[in-house]
Amino acid sequence: MESTKWRIVNPNGSKRVIVTRELPGERWLDILKAADCSVEIRVLPDVPDTGELREKIGDRCDGAIGQLTETWGEELFSALKSAGGKAYGNYAVGYDNVDLHAATRHGIPVGNTPGVLTETTAEMAVALTFAAARRVGEAERFVRDGRFAGWLPTMFLGRLLWRKTLGVIGAGRIGSAYAEMMVEGHKMDLVYFNRRPNEKLESRIAAYSKFLQSCGEKPVSCRRASSIDEVLETSDCVSLHTVLDDTTRHMIDSRRLSLMRPNAVLVNTSRGPVIDEAALVEHCKSHPEFRAGLDVFENEPSLQPGLVELENVTAVPHIGSATNWTRSAMADLAASNVAAILQNRPVWGGSDIAPFLSDNPPDAAPSILNARELGLDFSSTETRKPQ
Repeated sequence: MESTKWRIVNPNGSKRVIVTRELPGERWLDILKAADCSVEIRVLPDVPDTGELREKIGDRCDGAIGQLTETWGEELFSALKSAGGKAYGNYAVGYDNVDLHAATRHGIPVGNTPGVLTETTAEMAVALTFAAARRVGEAERFVRDGRFAGWLPTMFLGRLLWRKTLGVIGAGRIGSAYAEMMVEGHKMDLVYFNRRPNEKLESRIAAYSKFLQSCGEKPVSCRRASSIDEVLETSDCVSLHTVLDDTTRHMIDSRRLSLMRPNAVLVNTSRGPVIDEAALVEHCKSHPEFRAGLDVFENEPSLQPGLVELENVTAVPHIGSATNWTRSAMADLAASNVAAILQNRPVWGGSDIAPFLSDNPPDAAPSILNARELGLDFSSTETRKPQ
């Protein structure tokens, strides 16, 4: 049974790394092989439980690459440390599935994959926005079911977002990219909520507004709201781009849903538990003109009862980062983090990870979340492997 669950690449490598899912591309494997790693990859599509992963770690394991669908906490980091493990790579930019404190206690550096999901995930948020607003899912099912009998003036009337007000909660990299796409592409006014002002975003939209005026067009506006409630109350469309922690779990609950306009659009490409899914189901039932576009769910892969029956909900299976380039780049970064730590290389000192996707990547780990807590060395941003 074991041989049907896992395949081995470079079995003669001196270091042992387990990878809990098949990853796209081949470069990531080349990175680990170049670090003299034997790589054991789980080939089944289901989510492995903690017991299986603990058993697989065994008594000798140098590193692991895991997924956001797995819980990496005290049990697994303790097992990894006992097996001689030195590195864990999370195949995601978010890490709410990782107990970072437990990893740090056991001296395990934890890597993530930032910088390659930004535009890809923002594009998916845009796609969900218009799929929900223009009732694309409903209309497609209508055609596929053979019910289309000809054009009608009242068929599938949706929501026009041109020149309306856009709300963004969480104006980090992805939230900002989404805001720019929507404002610059559809001339929307922006209201955003973020813990700190995003001066770069505000400056960019101010410059775009001046450009519109120079063309004789109406300007757009951008302002930071004082609260989440203000964004919900004033926006025609709201997109969520927050991290998941104790402060954002069920951030959108029944009270906050009630603040939104009856025909508003709500989009979530961040983390499922940011929305109280049961409250969303009830809200969508009682507000048929309300629209939701979801890429993530509270209890993936399970969905709240009644959610899939709602025609005013557009749902896709967590594919926000699902482009060939992004998913392959994520694999390369996850492998680079583990390989670098296993070779005692420093942590990248720059914020731009694009050099790691070049033919001559830096001789460093791209992104280690607990590097400072573990006292790891940081590299010069100019460090490169020899040609």
